[in-house]
Amino acid sequence: MFKNIEAVLFDLDGTLIDSAPDLGAAADKMRTDRGLASLPLADYRPMAGAGARGMLGVAFGIAPGHADFEALKEEFFANYESCMTERTYAFDGVAELISQLNEAGLKWGVVTNKSERFALPLTRGMALFSTARTIVGGDTTPHAKPHPAPLLEAARQIGVAPERCAYVGDDERDIIAGRAAGMPTVAAAYGYLGITADTGHWNADATIARPAELLSLLQLLQMP
Repeated sequence: MFKNIEAVLFDLDGTLIDSAPDLGAAADKMRTDRGLASLPLADYRPMAGAGARGMLGVAFGIAPGHADFEALKEEFFANYESCMTERTYAFDGVAELISQLNEAGLKWGVVTNKSERFALPLTRGMALFSTARTIVGGDTTPHAKPHPAPLLEAARQIGVAPERCAYVGDDERDIIAGRAAGMPTVAAAYGYLGITADTGHWNADATIARPAELLSLLQLLQMP
């Protein structure tokens, strides 16, 4: 399944980077600006992969369709834009993983549902992404994940057939998109996952508990 892989594509938030501290801070500022009590990061973290929808759900208990949702979403975006690289960092082992992929001559890139408005400046601001061959955002193509279009666009940009690309993500929509694109899929069980997620039900081709395990799947490293 993972033989003859020429490229690895990754989801961003919850897979390569832990952006929950900045996402949570952007939402929590909205609470404190209104005189509400601050919430701990632990409340926000499980829903970080859901972006504004997840953060506003935690902070205010509202969802898309609520009369105030769109205005609050724009306020959240403005807050996040001003702080999105202050507390965000790569997960342990990710820098080493990327280094090994580069040394092995494998191309790599990012396919995220984060809009280009945030995905491009965030990745430009972190040295980790200097060797990425592509950054595909949630609005780069007409469809976001779980539609396969963003993954197929990433494969096109880096010049690798989809079946020679592995896709790694921490949300079921990542696995759905990867399978639809014809890519071997890997569930990142160390990511955000949400509150009720069970990676065993996602039908991923493999599951990893830490980034380095991907090297073993790709036969680049023998794990102990």
